[in-house]
Order: sequence, then structure tokens, then C-alpha cells
Amino acid sequence: MAAPDRAMRAGSWAAEAAHLAAGLPDRPVVLVAGSNGCSAAVRLALAAPERVRGLLLAWPATAGDPQADGRLPAELAPLLAGGVLRGVADGELTGLRMPVGVLPAVPENPVHRRRTADALLALVPGAAELPGCPEPPHPLFRPGPLVAAVAGFAAGLSRP
Repeated sequence: MAAPDRAMRAGSWAAEAAHLAAGLPDRPVVLVAGSNGCSAAVRLALAAPERVRGLLLAWPATAGDPQADGRLPAELAPLLAGGVLRGVADGELTGLRMPVGVLPAVPENPVHRRRTADALLALVPGAAELPGCPEPPHPLFRPGPLVAAVAGFAAGLSRP
């Protein structure tokens, strides 16, 4: 398992994806990303699909919500553009060819809405919904359900 840190001040989602790619091993991996990290992981999967065996998008951040976006600093505005995910056009999501699992936030909240998970499931060919759970730092978050979802997704990739 590799857990590279996200770039502190990436100027673009592509730059963040390149930063993350530099920390990956030289073999295809299962990428697990949460919240806004889903945007970086999708950018990496689109840029280097041969390095991504599977993609698990946990608690994908809701894009295009004026109330949520309005709470962010103005200098982040260029990173907010996109479709269902920030930094990714919806048409690009239809081009993902590796297995993709989507784990919604349960319960949903203003930055991790159910509609975002539903839109990803509709756009990404063959995407599978995984059992949802609260995300950290939600007080109901427990690592067990997340670990079970990740392990189940990864195990499913090794089946013929």
C-alpha cells in the first residue's frame, strides 16, 4: 500500500495528479480517494490508465454547489470548475475504462451529496455502488465499514 500525500498548493488538478503519480509504485494500483481527492484520482486515471487497475471514489465532493463553493477562498475558484467532479468534464468520466467503485457519504452532507454519487454511477461505464458510510471527521465514522468496502472492491478485481 502506498499513501502519498496530496500536494499542498497544487495549481491545477492535473498538477496534483502528476504529484500523486510520482509517489506510486511502477505497477498498476487500486487508487482509493476521498472527497476532493476523487478529482485528483480521476485526473490521474485519465492521464495514465495503464497505472490504474481500479478506482474507488469515496465520498466524492459535490461540485457546482454555490453554497458550498462560496465558503472556499477566492483563489481556489479555478479549481472549482468541472462537471459532476471538480476539474473533470462529465464527458471525460465516460472514458474511464478501469473498474470504478463509488462509495457515497451516509448520511449525506452539504459537501458530499447523494446526487454526486448517483451522477458518477450514471456517467462512468460499469461503475459499482459500494456500501456507503460516514466520512471522517464525522462523529459516526468508524474505519471498519470503509476498510471492508475497500477490501471487497480490491478482492473483486482479482476475480476472473
